[in-house]
Amino acid sequence: MVSALVEGFAKEAMAEIANFIFKAINVISEEEKNKMTEELVDAYRRGARILVMGAGRSGLVGKAFAMRLLHIGFQVYVLGETIVPRIREGDLVVAISGSGRTRLIVTAAEAAKMVGAKVIAITTYPDSPLGKIADIIVRVPGRTKIAKEEDYFTRQILGIHEPLAPLGTLFEDTTMVFLDGIVVELMKKLGKTEEDLKNEHANIEL
Repeated sequence: MVSALVEGFAKEAMAEIANFIFKAINVISEEEKNKMTEELVDAYRRGARILVMGAGRSGLVGKAFAMRLLHIGFQVYVLGETIVPRIREGDLVVAISGSGRTRLIVTAAEAAKMVGAKVIAITTYPDSPLGKIADIIVRVPGRTKIAKEEDYFTRQILGIHEPLAPLGTLFEDTTMVFLDGIVVELMKKLGKTEEDLKNEHANIEL
């Protein structure tokens, strides 16, 4: 009985998350998405470095995005890895933080701005410290860790039921799907095929 109940909760949560992401498709600004895509295409053509950053689960989403950018042919790095080179003027930073307040990410974005890099912020809160630093903001809805008061509007508009999506789950899952969509758009704009990506895929893996 307990096992069946747990299974039911799992399926309900999956449906809740999928439904939220489906609704978010129409909430994410096409203009913001286009600005992000154009900056990435420009960085690719200039040979600029891309630095992707995020903490915790947002960082894992960022790593997945960075891997796909690598497969496309970008010079891309992830903050926190040992092989991150110097970030220079004209380079591009993609900073992921649902709250826009994660201290490490805000501080790193400030450092990037100081050397002349452009910052793309992916956050639920455009008016957050990260949003105020960024050159381009993509607002991705989702319940974040600061949920109770500040996510009230999002909960009401998109119908979030908190117990089924703890902490930042909805933001992180929505951002993951959004960034996978960005990858497809970049492939189209840069004339890349799946075969091109396969040719850049690791052939020695753990």
